[in-house]
Formats: sequence, C-alpha cells, structure tokens
Amino acid sequence: MFTGIIEQTGTLVSLKDTGGVRRLTVEAPGIAARLREGDSLGVSGVCLTALDVDPTYFHADLAQETLDRTSLGSLAAGAKVNLELPTAAGSPLGGHIVQGHVDGCGTMTALDPVIPESSAQFDKETTDWTLKVRVPENVRPWMVHKGSVAVEGISLTIADFDGETITIAILPLTYWRTNLHTLSVGAPVNVEADVLVKLAYAQMLQNPGPKTGTWGTRKPELELTEAWLVANGY
Repeated sequence: MFTGIIEQTGTLVSLKDTGGVRRLTVEAPGIAARLREGDSLGVSGVCLTALDVDPTYFHADLAQETLDRTSLGSLAAGAKVNLELPTAAGSPLGGHIVQGHVDGCGTMTALDPVIPESSAQFDKETTDWTLKVRVPENVRPWMVHKGSVAVEGISLTIADFDGETITIAILPLTYWRTNLHTLSVGAPVNVEADVLVKLAYAQMLQNPGPKTGTWGTRKPELELTEAWLVANGY
C-alpha cells in the first residue's frame, strides 16, 4: 500500500520485450539502493516488483494487464517517472490509501499556472498550477468533489468535476518534485480512484435505494443491537 506521497522521480532507461513480457529499466539513485529483489514499489502510480536491483538501477516486468491499463508501455527512454516505496505499518498516512492498481489512463488536457490578476508575470518556483485530466468513462462514477484521486501516483484532491474532466490545484512543491512539470497537454496519465469511494459505490449498487443509482435506504439484513452483541459473546 502507498499513500501517494512521491519520494523522488526516476528516469526511464529502456523498455524491452523479453520472453512474453516487457521489461523496464529505471535509473533511480537513492530509491534503488534501498530496494531488494522482489520488493514492491510504485512507478507513476503502478505497483511493480523490483528485479535485478543495484545501487543505481532497478528493473521490473510489465504484464499485459499493466500494458493495457496504464501508460508505462508507451513511455520513451528519458521519461520521468514518479517513485514511492510502500508505506510501513504504523507510518503516518500523508496522502490517502493508494493501492497502485491503476483504473485506467486519463488524458491531461491542461496544466496552467495560476497568475494573479495584479501581475502579468509569475514565478515558476512559487506559483500554483491548475491541472485538468479527462478521466476514462469507467472511472467517472468514482470521481467525487473534494475527494481523493491518484494521478501518476500522486495523491491529489479533486477541486471540480464536470462529469468528464477533473480539475486539481497543484502546489509548486508537487509540480517540481514530481513528473508533472515534464508532461505536455495530451499526455496519458495513470488514474486510480480512491478505493474507499469504490467500495462505497459497490455497496450502493448491491443495496440500491428506491431509485437505481441512489444511496441505499433499505434496512440492512443484519442490524447490530445490544441483544445481538450479548448473544454472540461481545
């Protein structure tokens, strides 16, 4: 499990087909030195298994499901990827629960600086940015105003959602510390919805209200009462 707090970026060295899978090689001094063979890590929001680790590089194999659902298979050598190691039990949850199970690829439609009306210029190092991502249709039911979403593995908050595109405020630290500043409009980005929203949505579908698609209003099959708890040894 991850929390969407990116530790550093790495550089894609190569992406090669090897025996039915595609193997990526990433240059990541710092994180690579902390990995062991078989460790999990998040690469631009995708949970992968580290292979052939040395202090500077790590490798990982991409299954067909990963190639079909994420942007990793389309990256070119030199691309920057966001890296995060799993969160240790008991550590502070700085972002939100991120599984590294990407739901689909969105498309970045805008990444614009927020320029104050009183100024015709902006300082790239200190300005905020506005990110807009058109999310895949299958992900849209899980986009919640002021809810969490992982974009390229980054824990972010949805400021607005028009039914197709999410709008997100990006702080300068996030812009420069992650791969966002290297992306151009039209770039595919990995999107993972908040797992808590997905679970709630699944529960809603299993227990719909009087009108399909509304939050459940039926009485649950099991009602917790004091008598039930006593009878069952609680």
